[in-house]
Amino acid sequence: MSSAAVDIVIYHNPECGTSRNTLAMIRNAGIEPHVVEYLKTPPSRVMLVSLLDRMGSPPRALLREKGTPFAELGLDDASLGDDRLIDAMMEHPILINRPIVVSPLGVKLCRPSEEVLDLLPCDQRGAFTKEDGERVIDDSGQRVAS
Repeated sequence: MSSAAVDIVIYHNPECGTSRNTLAMIRNAGIEPHVVEYLKTPPSRVMLVSLLDRMGSPPRALLREKGTPFAELGLDDASLGDDRLIDAMMEHPILINRPIVVSPLGVKLCRPSEEVLDLLPCDQRGAFTKEDGERVIDDSGQRVAS
């Protein structure tokens, strides 16, 4: 399948190693995705709710704690409703965990980065090693058993 035939979107943070690895695996499949740097261009509330619905995840499952105002905003309070959590993510996009990948095969938070392999309709073109040195794809383009 050619990259022109596949429409994939990645909500990406170039400062995040997991996000960079995910983007690299998409490209290793010969696909050039639409890259949305969500800290510069956050999704609208309607889009965020749609992504959550398509992932089948509650907003709390998408909240990022590390390096965010999560604790300062009291978001660990289990009594907070979904609307309040979404409000916080809209006000502070850094709270949205990443990377989120949208493909014809589904929508998923790709943590760990190799989760993206389930969303790619094409095989990997060759070997892939994550930034931390973990080999994920072998020389023949097949997933390495973990």
